[in-house]
Amino acid sequence: MTPLGRRDFLTQLSLTATAVSVPTYGFSWGGKTDEFVEADTTYGRVRGGRTDGVSVFKGIPYGGRVSGDRRFRRPAPLEPWTGVRDTLQVGPPAIQAPRRNEPAPAEDCLFLNVWTPAADNRKRPVMFYSHGGGFVIGSGASASQDGSNLARNFDVVVVETNHRLGLLGFLYLDELAGSDYAGSGNMGMLDITAGLKWVHNNIAQFGGDPANVMIWGESGGGAKTSCLYAMPEAAPYFNKASIESGPGVRMIPKDVAAETTAMLLKELAIAPKDWRKLLDVPAADLLAMQNKLPFVPPFQEKNKNQGTMRRNYGGFGPVVDGVVLPHHPFDPTAPDLSRNKPLLVGWNEDEFTFFAWERRDTEFSKLDFVGLQKKLEPDYGADAGKIVDTYRRANPNASAPALFVAISSITMMGLGSVDIAEKKTKQGGAPAYLYNFGYKSEKTIPGTDYAMGTPHAMDISFKFNNELPPRDGSAPKESFFGGNRPERFTASRHFAELWTTFARTGMPAAKDVPAWPAYTLKTRPTMRIDAQCEVIDNRFSQELALWRSLGKV
Repeated sequence: MTPLGRRDFLTQLSLTATAVSVPTYGFSWGGKTDEFVEADTTYGRVRGGRTDGVSVFKGIPYGGRVSGDRRFRRPAPLEPWTGVRDTLQVGPPAIQAPRRNEPAPAEDCLFLNVWTPAADNRKRPVMFYSHGGGFVIGSGASASQDGSNLARNFDVVVVETNHRLGLLGFLYLDELAGSDYAGSGNMGMLDITAGLKWVHNNIAQFGGDPANVMIWGESGGGAKTSCLYAMPEAAPYFNKASIESGPGVRMIPKDVAAETTAMLLKELAIAPKDWRKLLDVPAADLLAMQNKLPFVPPFQEKNKNQGTMRRNYGGFGPVVDGVVLPHHPFDPTAPDLSRNKPLLVGWNEDEFTFFAWERRDTEFSKLDFVGLQKKLEPDYGADAGKIVDTYRRANPNASAPALFVAISSITMMGLGSVDIAEKKTKQGGAPAYLYNFGYKSEKTIPGTDYAMGTPHAMDISFKFNNELPPRDGSAPKESFFGGNRPERFTASRHFAELWTTFARTGMPAAKDVPAWPAYTLKTRPTMRIDAQCEVIDNRFSQELALWRSLGKV
């Protein structure tokens, strides 16, 4: 992959951060508690609830205070407690706009949730999930990522954290604030790492195996997983990974992070030498400033980047600081410290339709082929015609809107996923496995007759095995994105079984699914996940040859 320029980097980051409105489907997981269960942690005993064969512990603290004088720093030590602490309600998410059916966001947000078949002494694989929402919103409590069905149906333990986000999680102060604030540009990632350390020290009491931990995540969670895969501090605490619709090839260089910090201080009328005043700014004001930063005219004009910065929420995300994140996760190569850790990576076939739905974009559905080329010209200039011609040859029956969706989806998430698979394969060591999720929803984008297909974020409920017929035999309810066809239940079963088998063994496999070969540079096999899965060699060969010729892979 050719080195990314500043504009290209910010474009990629903004796309990773764009999925900031993934619906939570209502907060419905957990149900009525049948009984209470208890488990020990290194800080004290906790009480969770058991429902329908799954024990759930909600809102377990895994770190101390990160507010006040701990803002932008590693958390204060977590104080042990006496007696039994109830962990029956989720903890507050990180500072962000309020989330439906969750507690109010708070600075002190270091809580995690555990789903387990039983808090016993069995050593089950642990699936440690990082939520999406770019690096700016989200939580470990979204109903679509309820871990109950994975725990119940596949005998695994699922863990999800809340962690610092946005400005409070990724403001780079290392050059201003000294050693107490070392790693400040990666506090959100260090929080997740603290969650992994908690798993290492405690998960055996919840029926999990601390020596068999898979990290995984979708969208922003995929980018977080990419970073964890390259972080020395996280390396001892997991042994396999899955990056889903969020290929974090590159992160924020120090000079970009320092510029963002300078811009923030200027907007707040704080001199660099008085940076400590940031500790007294109300969190709500920092959130408002975080959302304002992309619109600062001098920054936009300097970077010629008005379009992409509009969605970048100030550019807050992991910083390549040379220590916490020593280098870009997958540029120029796959990280050597994870050489022996198997990797899943891939994307959804119609990623773009989510963003059309989110932005109420109906214009793309009216494109003809002349309009398609014109729409591509601002981004690709004289190459726009070549791109249209290549896609028409490769997909002779596709409409102009369908080609726009294909082009947008592969450039958003596909090219980075292929880049990661190829770099991991070139490295040697443990294998990489490439996938596309292709189950097609019949639901349409409002205001159009264009079907959603396989949009960004639709995979979440599928891989968590939350696309299931009601257990009481009643009529199935329509899935938010997945529609109402019964084939979705089979696709969900395949997806979940592939992922849980990978968590258990390091090799993805499932009943009634063809054998999934590791990625090679010769045949480039891709598993297409659907109600009927298939392995396709050299998928998108013409399209990828084009993007390689343009230096995009």
